[in-house]
Amino acid sequence: MLNITDVELTPNPHALKFVMNKKLLNFETRQFHNNLEAENDPFAKNIFAISGIVSVFYMDKFVTIEKEKQANWGQVQKAFISFLNGFNESLIPAEKEIQTFYNNDNELLILINEVLDKRVKPALAGDGGGLEVLGIDGYKVKIHYQGACGSCPTSISGTLMAIEGLLKRDVHPAIQVEAS
Repeated sequence: MLNITDVELTPNPHALKFVMNKKLLNFETRQFHNNLEAENDPFAKNIFAISGIVSVFYMDKFVTIEKEKQANWGQVQKAFISFLNGFNESLIPAEKEIQTFYNNDNELLILINEVLDKRVKPALAGDGGGLEVLGIDGYKVKIHYQGACGSCPTSISGTLMAIEGLLKRDVHPAIQVEAS
């Protein structure tokens, strides 16, 4: 049975990170912005059945839930715990083979992903979020924030600038990072 071992605040005031007692996924990250996107994922779909949920992000041993501004965390948490008590974790869809940029011939992209995987993604996961590299055009890297980072005001400015500064220093000084 899935249980919550810890609830952590995130920099996003409308998102909480729920640390679970078991791994939900081994290597994938899953982000859903609405019930329709979650249609084929019973875990996320049932979380959206809780009133006031805006987005669901899960990976490894945690779930980040973002609520509407007016929703009450007490009611959301109570409904989430109730859902977990009755949920069969074998209903979480199997992970697909992950496509990685490491198989790409673009050496710049490989270096960027190595830095992000080692230095940035663990920090974002600690705050209930993540990021995905959507692609690269010259020295412009396009990323997509996930989980608590997706709508957090600090990810749009401060975090984005920190990521760009890190990549400029560790990979190439001409790199620009753009969030989509």
